[in-house]
Amino acid sequence: MTDVKGFFLSRKDIAIRFLYTLLFMAILEIVKLLVQLTVLFQFVYVFFTLNQSQPAARFANRLAAYLYRIARYMSLNEQQRPFPFRDLPDPVEPPEGTPPF
Repeated sequence: MTDVKGFFLSRKDIAIRFLYTLLFMAILEIVKLLVQLTVLFQFVYVFFTLNQSQPAARFANRLAAYLYRIARYMSLNEQQRPFPFRDLPDPVEPPEGTPPF
């Protein structure tokens, strides 16, 4: 009898995880759009000022770390749900600096 109860609990957990994964698939698309908009902004900014926008670079770096966490969660490589269920992750790597054009 205990095995049957454990079977249904684990199936329920899988179904809940699947629903969270679907939610993060939608969030992933929104974050990808934000990255694309940030890239376009950076190139327009660089074109006119000949300098990189550091706030935009830091923002894009945080988005990249967030995309990484979402991908790890969706691929079942990480068990903790990403933001908004926990804090935004720190950047994986610091920005390299201004790009050489």
